[in-house]
Amino acid sequence: MTVVIGFEGSANKIGVGIVRDGEVLANPRRTYITPPGQGFLPSETSKHHRGVILTVLREALQQAALKPADIDCVAYTKGPGMGAPLVTVAIVARTVAQLWRKPLLGVNHCIGHIEMGRLITHANNPTVLYVSGGNTQVIAYSEKRYRIFGETIDIAVGNCLDRFARCSVQISNDPSPGYNIEQMAKKGSQYVELPYTVKGMDVSFSGILSYIEEVAHKMLGSGQCTAEDLCFSLQETLFAMLVEITERAMAHCSSQEVLIVGGVGCNLRLQEMMRIMCMERGAKVFATDERFCVDNGAMIAQAGWEMFRAGQLTDLADSWITQRYRTDEVEVTWRD
Repeated sequence: MTVVIGFEGSANKIGVGIVRDGEVLANPRRTYITPPGQGFLPSETSKHHRGVILTVLREALQQAALKPADIDCVAYTKGPGMGAPLVTVAIVARTVAQLWRKPLLGVNHCIGHIEMGRLITHANNPTVLYVSGGNTQVIAYSEKRYRIFGETIDIAVGNCLDRFARCSVQISNDPSPGYNIEQMAKKGSQYVELPYTVKGMDVSFSGILSYIEEVAHKMLGSGQCTAEDLCFSLQETLFAMLVEITERAMAHCSSQEVLIVGGVGCNLRLQEMMRIMCMERGAKVFATDERFCVDNGAMIAQAGWEMFRAGQLTDLADSWITQRYRTDEVEVTWRD
């Protein structure tokens, strides 16, 4: 049996997960939450991670009932993500690997999401919609790569939602702006028309954000709509765009499966809209809950497990991090 421990900390979540041959043994994490109206800065986020990462590591070992000697490989998030938090995690992973005398593996954050989703849902060869605070991509596997068929040309869908929550309606960051938007959207009844920007296989969210930030105060102040209506309208517009480009990728790949991964993938309305589209095509949709959609250590451990079993390792001299690390840069040696 192969046991891999994974360290994730590319944004405001810090997690340590342990996986043994497809079984998640432990997956504790902490979230850096800022006051309403504020985002999370790299320096402050990394300070939070430094303060809790050893506690989370101890929790993971205790939950899994394992000792360092039982670990076969140490995996960490190499990128993409925020520089300072990534460095914090990489330093701890390097140190642990040397202290425990274990091999080290740098993992692509996006690949971690995909492999975790495949493990939990048992999706075979899905078209993947990867949606989070930092990334928006439609992906399909082909010839040893996860190929990007479409993506955002500016900001990620999660960033668009978070910015709207913080700047336009002052929604709490606890547990996350996106979750709070989802709950408010359930109470919305009036659809406010917003720009709809799909460019071939790509999407653009910055114009929608600029527009809604400009009109939100006017419409709310004059009583034309409620904050709940705006949350509802923004969700419906953004998610319709994502469903459209996902369906186009499915048609291109002759795919009958969709896997939604990333933090925004927890949104039940997005899953519902995708399910409607898949039913019309005779296809299936796969998704996970917040335990595995939101950034976590187990997803890095699972991707590391696949890579380690395929013979991949990262030399200590090459164990750096990068804020820009595209999904299609990774050679997927563990899949046929």
